[in-house]
Amino acid sequence: MTLKLLSHYGEGALKDELQRAVDDWNAGQSRSRVETVPVRFEDLLTTVVVRQAAGQGADILHLYALWTGQLVRAGVLRPIPAHDVRLVRSGFPNAATQAVSVEGTVFGYPTEGQTYGLYCNRRLLAAAGAAGPPRTWRELEAVARAATRRDHHGNTVVQGLALSRGDDSDSVNQVLALVAARGGAFLTPDGRRCALGSPSGEAVFSLQRRLVRSGVTDPAIDMYTAFSAGRAAMAVNGRWWCGSLLASMGERYHDVLTTALPGGRGTLATAYLMGVNTQCRHPEPAWEFVRWLNADSTRIAGALVTRMSALQWVAGSMTARIADIQALFGEHGDPNARPFLDALAYATPEPNGPKAQQAKALLRKNIEEMWSGRLSAAEAIGITCRQVDRELCHPG
Repeated sequence: MTLKLLSHYGEGALKDELQRAVDDWNAGQSRSRVETVPVRFEDLLTTVVVRQAAGQGADILHLYALWTGQLVRAGVLRPIPAHDVRLVRSGFPNAATQAVSVEGTVFGYPTEGQTYGLYCNRRLLAAAGAAGPPRTWRELEAVARAATRRDHHGNTVVQGLALSRGDDSDSVNQVLALVAARGGAFLTPDGRRCALGSPSGEAVFSLQRRLVRSGVTDPAIDMYTAFSAGRAAMAVNGRWWCGSLLASMGERYHDVLTTALPGGRGTLATAYLMGVNTQCRHPEPAWEFVRWLNADSTRIAGALVTRMSALQWVAGSMTARIADIQALFGEHGDPNARPFLDALAYATPEPNGPKAQQAKALLRKNIEEMWSGRLSAAEAIGITCRQVDRELCHPG
């Protein structure tokens, strides 16, 4: 039999390492084989929904945990077997376990576990007269303004703090990580209402509006390109970016310094999960593969870790498994990984309710309206709260 594995690991090191693991599995199997089906991240949720409706869902799914509630409600994901529940709850931090669970039921193994921190360019901060990365919100804004450079036409040459349009993960996660760092949240604890009308939400939206209006940040400029080219002094992003920056910046990666977000004790945690489809006709071998990849051990760099953790480490991303993090990122790991690893202990998991994606899309639209100047910070928050509350209350 052939089991299809749908994943957005369709390019670069993540594609290569996933395929390497699948090849290893297939080489040792006579009963079942796994075939990868890569899909662009932007198309992943739509692909899952469309294939499921057509009765052609892939056997094994690698998904953004944000969609867990939606796909459980739609009957796509199977609960994981009892033995695997114990492995997940004993091996992963609470934020990662919550991300792959709905109402206490676990639906997959966490694969990636991302937290968000502040990326700084040491050289640009030094040129701005900053002794180090900002530790407070006041320092963040002051350093961002001091680091901004313009040419004689007034065009921004160096952004003090880069923000980026793009998909929801780009634009929304930066905002929600900052809100969490100020002690706030996107939704209320029961997940039924928007909570951005808090002082934390108002402070973050107002800060971003001020920075955009004064030219300290320009969301029209791609954050990823600007930072790697040394044209942005600071940016907020997840641990996975370290690997990309190392590849794109080469020796200039020495300019990169990461730190916790101002305040130091709050950020956002996002995750991916690997689970088995309810339409899979051979769930037992499918779970065997998922367990082999995510729970059985292999040796890499002198450390005994799961194959998924090895895959993430080689690709420059971050596993969510506690013991593997300690083994791979101990004394000899990239120092820039440390703030993100420390944040696993205090990060707030991203809400994953049935309407989480819709709520996030509404937030993204209004953030970008604010960045463009069509909405004030207060208007963006007010409209987002009303739209999200209406969406979350809608029974469909």
